[in-house]
Amino acid sequence: MKRLLLIISVYCLSPISLLWADDMKAFPPAEEGQVRYVIPLEKKADEAAFKVELVIGKAISVDSENRYFFAGQIQTKNIPGWGFTRYLLEDLGPMAGTLMAVSDDAEKAERFIPLLGEPYLVRYNSRLPIVVYAPTDAEVRYRIWSAGDELHSIDPG
Repeated sequence: MKRLLLIISVYCLSPISLLWADDMKAFPPAEEGQVRYVIPLEKKADEAAFKVELVIGKAISVDSENRYFFAGQIQTKNIPGWGFTRYLLEDLGPMAGTLMAVSDDAEKAERFIPLLGEPYLVRYNSRLPIVVYAPTDAEVRYRIWSAGDELHSIDPG
């Protein structure tokens, strides 16, 4: 009887495990002019103490004196029927920057120029990859943030 229950449970649970094994079924392929980036995350003991910062931009040869950035906004899209989130940058807008005067013979260097704005932080969840869709001329990078162990007290008042 135990053996029969074991066989039935394995048979019933195997479609679910196959679904979990291929997380990418839920994420559609990139549309024309877009690239799909997949960020797998390592399992952590306390994942609530971590965040992932998405940084989208482009490497361009620019001077080192000015600060440059691209216009654009990362959007979150829910995948119908799955409940998963994907991140989308539809367009890498025009590049802008400060207007400090630099010498005509100032050297230019290849720098990664990100989107303007606050850091775009995503909850750390190693059970699902982070999937980002960006224009073909953009590059997606990421950074892992972690909280320190120390908690600070404050006095009322």
